Amino acid sequence: MCFSHIDADGNAVMVDVTEKADTHRRAVAAGSIRMNEEAFAAVRDKTARKGDVLGVAQVAGIMATKETSRLIPLCHGLGLTASGLQFFLHPESSEIEAICTVQCDGKTGVEMEALTGVTVALLTIYDMCKAIDKRMVLRDIHLVEKEGGKSGRFLFNSAP
Repeated sequence: MCFSHIDADGNAVMVDVTEKADTHRRAVAAGSIRMNEEAFAAVRDKTARKGDVLGVAQVAGIMATKETSRLIPLCHGLGLTASGLQFFLHPESSEIEAICTVQCDGKTGVEMEALTGVTVALLTIYDMCKAIDKRMVLRDIHLVEKEGGKSGRFLFNSAP
């Protein structure tokens, strides 16, 4: 298998999608952040000094999906039709799970946008809670599923 972002001379290139048909594209990415009980309680109870941690992280993640092509050098700029973030609190492990879903109608997928959104949301949580816990750990950031395009549907939990 060859890398699509490298030409015959070994130079980095943006993949030419000119001839590809527009299709509906959807991607879901997930990840989590583990923290100490004090930081988790501050997020859960909305008592962190910097404010509503999950509210700010949600906006940050959505904004990041729209800026992905400015952050990842060879990504195409996409006209997103939907972008959203959900958070799930897991008090037994003091973890917050983030799930980012992104959609567009276009020539290329939105996997990088979903991965960027979930990562920036988790980084925002870290930034807003680092005064309480500097040992937080971002974990398991991955593509959960994608739909659309030539390669069709991908599910992380399905057999290769």
